[in-house]
Amino acid sequence: MNTPEPIRIDRRVAIKWMLTASAGAMLIRTPSFGGVAPETAASAAGRPATGYGTDPDLVKGYKPGDLWPLTFTAAQRREAAALCDIMIPADDHSPSASAVGVTDFIDEFVSAPYPDNVRDGKKIVDGLAWLDAESTRRFGAVFADASAGQQASLCDDIAPEEPANPDLKAAADFFKRYRNLVASGFYTTPVGMKDIGYVGNVPLARFEGPPADLVERLGLTDEVKW
Repeated sequence: MNTPEPIRIDRRVAIKWMLTASAGAMLIRTPSFGGVAPETAASAAGRPATGYGTDPDLVKGYKPGDLWPLTFTAAQRREAAALCDIMIPADDHSPSASAVGVTDFIDEFVSAPYPDNVRDGKKIVDGLAWLDAESTRRFGAVFADASAGQQASLCDDIAPEEPANPDLKAAADFFKRYRNLVASGFYTTPVGMKDIGYVGNVPLARFEGPPADLVERLGLTDEVKW
């Protein structure tokens, strides 16, 4: 019996599959925050769920809020920006996350009317509400007004995937989701791509693929066998 040849998958297709799987993993249901009233991204923006509307004009430049009403209040934007800059602060190589518009990116994400965004956006809005409430309880100030040391202390408690205090599990899940959004927003800007040396969309005479020693070290292969 002949052994079938392995099916070869284009690298770009394989990467697309991996990114799709990663995005799906972010939507796993998690416990709710105790003591914080639930709020959906749609209700926060004060708009009914009336559908998606028409496709955007891909050759037109849009400003935040042009496509759908934005969710964040002014206070939430301050808090969101403060948390962005804890995760990606300014350094010698690049500005902070909020300085390149990541706060706008997250506001757009939680405001989008698509089901996945509404579901995930609710967790972000609820997480920010919890963060303010917890900061006020601990330090007597909302998160954006707390000192840098106080903000770092609170983030340190919810940064681990499995926090030392099991009661912080929902907060830790929020922190992970928010960190993924901050990284996605920052590293898809020109500044972020330059920061990691990404040179996409540049024509190459030829592409030899990833270094063979790296592929071997990571245990990867260019083939997908069925």
